[in-house]
Amino acid sequence: MEPFYFRKLEVYQNAKNLSRYICGLLQNYPMEERFGLCNQIRRAAMSIAINIAEGFGRFSSKEKAHFIEIAFGSLTEVICELELSLDEGYISKDEFNYAEERLIIISKQLSGLHSSILRNGDSPYRK
Repeated sequence: MEPFYFRKLEVYQNAKNLSRYICGLLQNYPMEERFGLCNQIRRAAMSIAINIAEGFGRFSSKEKAHFIEIAFGSLTEVICELELSLDEGYISKDEFNYAEERLIIISKQLSGLHSSILRNGDSPYRK
């Protein structure tokens, strides 16, 4: 049995990469946002990968699926926060578009993973 199977998941890798990208963007935000919007975006972006990992630390497919749902909620929070950042001029349209493209990919991967967990149960994830 592989204890950290989630590390092999493409969606987990993509979520980690997105988190690093977003943390890089936050370096350019104004100081007054460091403890407000920046903190909120950082936490939500990191939460996507964190909840994928936590879900795979659970033994039941119902619990795994629940944490994938939480990861999806964090993903939708990030897109909203990035839209607000774009509106405020903290990020460029190109930076927003790049992040949005990755968020769309991750959302599709999370949806597929969620469906697979519910359809197949635990068997493919405990090798």
